[in-house]
Amino acid sequence: MPQEQSPYQILGEDKIRALASAFYEVMDELPDAKRIREMHGKSLVDIKQKLAEYLIGWLGGPPRYYEKHGTVCLTKPHTPYAIGPEERDQWLMCFDLALERIDASEDLKLMLRTPVSRLADMIKNRDDSVS
Repeated sequence: MPQEQSPYQILGEDKIRALASAFYEVMDELPDAKRIREMHGKSLVDIKQKLAEYLIGWLGGPPRYYEKHGTVCLTKPHTPYAIGPEERDQWLMCFDLALERIDASEDLKLMLRTPVSRLADMIKNRDDSVS
């Protein structure tokens, strides 16, 4: 029986870095992602790097984020922001479109759908959206 590959093995580090860049490019371009884009600083350079490092480890590769920043806690850095269902959905939309931009296979998209949704739900810190 063939062993299933991790997303890291499928994509590799360079493609995961491209995914992180595409994610923030989509967020920066889409009017529908305005609310979550406003939660980030003017420059997205540092956050692209941090997301790439986080995703590399989270998707089954070396723990790049942990090596540079220590403990990985996603909820604490997001506490100052009101993240409800609408913001979570904007984040998921950006992630899905970023997967499209890097030409991720349908199998990979399916493999990531549930864990990425759980990740987005974990960061959500309110049950309603702020208008």
